Amino acid sequence: MLFFGHSKRVFLPIENQIRSWRRANRKMGWDIRREEFGRLEHGSFNIVHVKSYECGTVLSYGFGDDGSGKADAVLSGNRAWQYALKKWRHRTWKCQYIDFGKPDRIRLYPEAPRRPKGFYTCDICIPKMVQKGTVAQFRKDRGNKTGLGPEGLQLLTITHPHLQEALNDRLLPCLAFADYDVAPHGFYDFYDAVQMFCSNDILGLGIGNIDRNYPLFAIPYMQIRD
Repeated sequence: MLFFGHSKRVFLPIENQIRSWRRANRKMGWDIRREEFGRLEHGSFNIVHVKSYECGTVLSYGFGDDGSGKADAVLSGNRAWQYALKKWRHRTWKCQYIDFGKPDRIRLYPEAPRRPKGFYTCDICIPKMVQKGTVAQFRKDRGNKTGLGPEGLQLLTITHPHLQEALNDRLLPCLAFADYDVAPHGFYDFYDAVQMFCSNDILGLGIGNIDRNYPLFAIPYMQIRD
Protein backbone atom coordinates (compact mmCIF):
# COMPACT_ATOMS: atom_id res chain seq x y z
CA MET A 1 0.00 0.00 0.00
CA LEU A 2 1.40 3.37 -1.03
CA PHE A 3 1.10 6.44 1.16
CA PHE A 4 1.30 10.08 0.09
CA GLY A 5 1.64 13.40 1.84
CA HIS A 6 0.67 13.22 5.49
CA SER A 7 0.31 9.42 5.55
CA LYS A 8 -2.71 9.55 3.25
CA ARG A 9 -3.66 6.30 1.60
CA VAL A 10 -4.20 5.99 -2.11
CA PHE A 11 -7.91 5.34 -1.54
CA LEU A 12 -9.75 6.95 1.35
CA PRO A 13 -12.71 5.52 3.30
CA ILE A 14 -16.17 6.41 2.05
CA GLU A 15 -16.74 8.67 5.08
CA ASN A 16 -13.84 10.89 3.98
CA GLN A 17 -15.15 10.97 0.44
CA ILE A 18 -18.62 11.97 1.61
CA ARG A 19 -17.11 14.94 3.47
CA SER A 20 -15.26 15.96 0.31
CA TRP A 21 -18.46 15.82 -1.72
CA ARG A 22 -20.25 17.91 0.92
CA ARG A 23 -17.54 20.58 0.70
CA ALA A 24 -17.61 20.62 -3.09
CA ASN A 25 -21.41 20.79 -3.12
CA ARG A 26 -21.39 23.82 -0.80
CA LYS A 27 -18.60 25.55 -2.70
CA MET A 28 -20.14 25.05 -6.13
CA GLY A 29 -23.85 25.26 -5.27
CA TRP A 30 -24.67 21.98 -7.04
CA ASP A 31 -27.81 21.44 -4.94
CA ILE A 32 -27.11 17.79 -4.18
CA ARG A 33 -29.87 17.12 -1.67
CA ARG A 34 -29.29 16.32 2.00
CA GLU A 35 -31.35 13.16 1.56
CA GLU A 36 -28.88 11.87 -1.02
CA PHE A 37 -26.02 12.29 1.42
CA GLY A 38 -28.06 10.69 4.18
CA ARG A 39 -28.39 7.47 2.24
CA LEU A 40 -24.61 7.21 2.04
CA GLU A 41 -23.75 7.18 5.71
CA HIS A 42 -23.42 3.39 5.81
CA GLY A 43 -21.63 3.00 2.48
CA SER A 44 -19.13 0.16 2.18
CA PHE A 45 -15.47 0.43 1.25
CA ASN A 46 -13.22 -2.24 -0.22
CA ILE A 47 -9.47 -2.51 -0.64
CA VAL A 48 -8.82 -5.02 -3.40
CA HIS A 49 -5.37 -6.54 -3.77
CA VAL A 50 -4.43 -6.79 -7.43
CA LYS A 51 -0.83 -7.24 -8.54
CA SER A 52 0.68 -4.05 -10.02
CA TYR A 53 -2.43 -2.01 -9.16
CA GLU A 54 -3.74 0.11 -6.30
CA CYS A 55 -7.45 -0.63 -5.98
CA GLY A 56 -10.23 0.75 -3.83
CA THR A 57 -13.80 2.02 -3.74
CA VAL A 58 -14.54 5.52 -4.99
CA LEU A 59 -17.70 7.59 -4.55
CA SER A 60 -18.82 9.30 -7.76
CA TYR A 61 -21.83 11.36 -8.79
CA GLY A 62 -23.81 11.41 -12.01
CA PHE A 63 -25.13 14.85 -12.91
CA GLY A 64 -27.79 15.70 -15.46
CA ASP A 65 -29.57 13.36 -17.88
CA ASP A 66 -28.34 11.88 -21.15
CA GLY A 67 -31.87 11.54 -22.52
CA SER A 68 -32.21 7.87 -21.63
CA GLY A 69 -32.61 8.20 -17.88
CA LYS A 70 -28.90 7.91 -17.14
CA ALA A 71 -26.48 10.65 -16.11
CA ASP A 72 -24.81 13.02 -18.54
CA ALA A 73 -21.22 11.75 -18.28
CA VAL A 74 -19.75 14.82 -20.00
CA LEU A 75 -21.54 17.20 -17.64
CA SER A 76 -20.37 15.10 -14.68
CA GLY A 77 -16.75 15.49 -15.79
CA ASN A 78 -17.18 19.18 -16.51
CA ARG A 79 -18.56 19.84 -13.02
CA ALA A 80 -15.42 18.29 -11.53
CA TRP A 81 -13.16 20.35 -13.79
CA GLN A 82 -15.01 23.56 -12.90
CA TYR A 83 -14.41 22.72 -9.26
CA ALA A 84 -10.70 22.32 -9.99
CA LEU A 85 -10.64 25.69 -11.72
CA LYS A 86 -12.26 27.36 -8.74
CA LYS A 87 -10.01 25.67 -6.20
CA TRP A 88 -6.66 25.69 -8.06
CA ARG A 89 -7.22 28.22 -10.84
CA HIS A 90 -3.57 29.12 -11.22
CA ARG A 91 -2.43 25.51 -11.08
CA THR A 92 -4.51 24.03 -13.88
CA TRP A 93 -4.12 23.54 -17.62
CA LYS A 94 -6.59 22.20 -20.19
CA CYS A 95 -6.02 21.24 -23.78
CA GLN A 96 -7.82 23.64 -26.10
CA TYR A 97 -9.42 20.74 -27.97
CA ILE A 98 -11.47 19.63 -24.96
CA ASP A 99 -14.74 21.52 -24.96
CA PHE A 100 -17.26 20.07 -22.51
CA GLY A 101 -20.03 22.18 -24.05
CA LYS A 102 -19.85 20.66 -27.53
CA PRO A 103 -21.06 17.10 -28.20
CA ASP A 104 -19.01 16.98 -31.41
CA ARG A 105 -15.87 17.43 -29.27
CA ILE A 106 -16.27 15.06 -26.33
CA ARG A 107 -18.56 12.17 -25.42
CA LEU A 108 -18.73 8.99 -23.42
CA TYR A 109 -17.24 6.17 -25.50
CA PRO A 110 -20.31 4.56 -27.17
CA GLU A 111 -19.63 1.04 -25.84
CA ALA A 112 -18.95 2.25 -22.30
CA PRO A 113 -21.62 1.60 -19.64
CA ARG A 114 -24.00 4.48 -19.05
CA ARG A 115 -23.44 6.14 -15.68
CA PRO A 116 -26.12 6.16 -12.98
CA LYS A 117 -27.73 9.38 -11.83
CA GLY A 118 -26.82 10.59 -8.36
CA PHE A 119 -24.27 8.93 -6.10
CA TYR A 120 -22.78 5.61 -7.10
CA THR A 121 -19.69 3.67 -6.09
CA CYS A 122 -17.12 2.03 -8.29
CA ASP A 123 -14.09 -0.11 -7.59
CA ILE A 124 -11.17 1.61 -9.31
CA CYS A 125 -7.73 0.14 -9.99
CA ILE A 126 -4.84 2.48 -10.76
CA PRO A 127 -1.60 1.02 -12.19
CA LYS A 128 1.36 1.52 -9.89
CA MET A 129 3.74 1.91 -12.80
CA VAL A 130 3.76 2.93 -16.45
CA GLN A 131 2.34 0.21 -18.68
CA LYS A 132 2.60 -0.49 -22.38
CA GLY A 133 -0.63 -0.55 -24.29
CA THR A 134 -3.09 1.70 -26.07
CA VAL A 135 -6.60 2.82 -25.24
CA ALA A 136 -7.82 1.04 -28.37
CA GLN A 137 -6.32 -2.25 -27.14
CA PHE A 138 -7.79 -1.72 -23.68
CA ARG A 139 -11.25 -1.17 -25.12
CA LYS A 140 -10.97 -4.30 -27.23
CA ASP A 141 -9.84 -6.51 -24.34
CA ARG A 142 -11.65 -4.92 -21.39
CA GLY A 143 -13.96 -7.83 -20.61
CA ASN A 144 -16.23 -7.03 -17.65
CA LYS A 145 -14.27 -3.92 -16.66
CA THR A 146 -14.33 -0.46 -18.15
CA GLY A 147 -12.15 2.62 -18.28
CA LEU A 148 -12.62 5.81 -16.32
CA GLY A 149 -14.67 8.74 -17.53
CA PRO A 150 -16.09 11.39 -15.18
CA GLU A 151 -14.94 9.21 -12.27
CA GLY A 152 -11.33 10.04 -13.10
CA LEU A 153 -11.86 13.79 -12.94
CA GLN A 154 -13.90 13.50 -9.75
CA LEU A 155 -11.25 11.25 -8.22
CA LEU A 156 -8.39 13.71 -8.80
CA THR A 157 -10.28 16.91 -7.99
CA ILE A 158 -12.95 16.07 -5.39
CA THR A 159 -12.52 12.83 -3.45
CA HIS A 160 -8.76 12.15 -3.73
CA PRO A 161 -6.94 15.39 -4.60
CA HIS A 162 -3.87 14.16 -2.70
CA LEU A 163 -3.21 11.91 -5.71
CA GLN A 164 -2.16 15.03 -7.58
CA GLU A 165 0.94 14.97 -5.39
CA ALA A 166 1.60 11.35 -6.33
CA LEU A 167 1.31 12.16 -10.02
CA ASN A 168 3.52 15.22 -9.64
CA ASP A 169 6.22 13.21 -7.86
CA ARG A 170 5.96 10.31 -10.35
CA LEU A 171 4.85 7.91 -7.63
CA LEU A 172 2.01 7.03 -9.95
CA PRO A 173 1.98 7.23 -13.76
CA CYS A 174 0.02 9.78 -15.73
CA LEU A 175 -3.47 8.46 -16.44
CA ALA A 176 -5.54 7.87 -19.58
CA PHE A 177 -9.31 7.74 -19.13
CA ALA A 178 -10.46 5.22 -21.72
CA ASP A 179 -14.20 5.88 -21.44
CA TYR A 180 -13.98 9.44 -22.76
CA ASP A 181 -13.80 10.05 -26.51
CA VAL A 182 -12.39 13.35 -27.80
CA ALA A 183 -12.65 14.73 -31.33
CA PRO A 184 -9.78 17.23 -31.47
CA HIS A 185 -11.05 18.93 -34.62
CA GLY A 186 -14.76 18.64 -33.92
CA PHE A 187 -17.18 17.17 -36.47
CA TYR A 188 -17.44 13.97 -34.38
CA ASP A 189 -14.02 12.70 -35.53
CA PHE A 190 -13.41 10.84 -32.28
CA TYR A 191 -9.94 9.29 -32.14
CA ASP A 192 -8.47 10.67 -28.90
CA ALA A 193 -9.05 9.89 -25.22
CA VAL A 194 -8.79 12.11 -22.17
CA GLN A 195 -5.53 12.11 -20.23
CA MET A 196 -4.73 13.63 -16.84
CA PHE A 197 -1.38 14.36 -15.25
CA CYS A 198 0.31 16.66 -12.79
CA SER A 199 3.69 18.20 -13.59
CA ASN A 200 5.51 21.08 -11.91
CA ASP A 201 2.48 21.36 -9.60
CA ILE A 202 0.15 21.99 -12.57
CA LEU A 203 -2.89 19.72 -12.92
CA GLY A 204 -3.32 19.00 -16.60
CA LEU A 205 -6.28 17.80 -18.63
CA GLY A 206 -5.12 16.66 -22.05
CA ILE A 207 -5.74 14.19 -24.84
CA GLY A 208 -3.94 11.33 -26.55
CA ASN A 209 -4.57 9.24 -29.65
CA ILE A 210 -6.29 5.95 -28.80
CA ASP A 211 -3.90 4.02 -31.09
CA ARG A 212 -0.67 5.39 -29.60
CA ASN A 213 1.29 4.11 -26.62
CA TYR A 214 2.40 6.98 -24.38
CA PRO A 215 5.60 6.21 -22.42
CA LEU A 216 4.62 7.99 -19.18
CA PHE A 217 1.00 6.87 -19.05
CA ALA A 218 -1.10 3.94 -17.87
CA ILE A 219 -4.81 3.13 -18.10
CA PRO A 220 -6.81 2.67 -14.88
CA TYR A 221 -9.92 0.53 -14.94
CA MET A 222 -13.02 0.12 -12.83
CA GLN A 223 -16.24 -1.77 -12.21
CA ILE A 224 -19.41 0.13 -11.36
CA ARG A 225 -21.22 -1.45 -8.43
CA ASP A 226 -24.85 -2.51 -8.77
